[in-house]
Amino acid sequence: MMDNQTKSPVSFLAHVARLPQKGMPVVIDADEKERAALAAAHGLVAVERYRAELLVAPWKRHGVKVSGTVEADIVQECVVTLDPIENHIAEAVEAVYLPEDSKLGRLGFQSGGEIVLDAEGPDSPETFSGDTIDVGALAEEFFGLGIDPYPRKAGAEITPAVDSENEAEGPLQQKLRLLRSKI
Repeated sequence: MMDNQTKSPVSFLAHVARLPQKGMPVVIDADEKERAALAAAHGLVAVERYRAELLVAPWKRHGVKVSGTVEADIVQECVVTLDPIENHIAEAVEAVYLPEDSKLGRLGFQSGGEIVLDAEGPDSPETFSGDTIDVGALAEEFFGLGIDPYPRKAGAEITPAVDSENEAEGPLQQKLRLLRSKI
């Protein structure tokens, strides 16, 4: 989750004390200033478009389930050529929140019992205090997960530095060859 000290550029506090049974739809369309802040926060050249469509609904007795999608068009630098590359992000958003005093939130973790986690299964519930949840910060987390950490322009390749004498050898292989010749 986002650090409480750092406010998300697309922060949206959803009041969850009295949610309708069918849930409360939330749409976040980032303006130019928010998109610039997102680009700076995530090391991007630009965020051309950012839209999160979420449904904040009651879950079990006092919990809250947030589900939906976040989509964005971003510009990144190629890790090989540093040329700008346009990418599209489309990520499903899903999270469950429980009040910090909820029994469900404490079961297993504090009783010292064994907990079985499925890597492909749902994440464990987050806890919240008060009556608001920052669903904008949640959407930004999923946006961040959708960013390609090593974007590469089509056809861009890294060519290794080679010596004309020993084309297939790198510096380590050359050193090893020299050591072997001395033995």
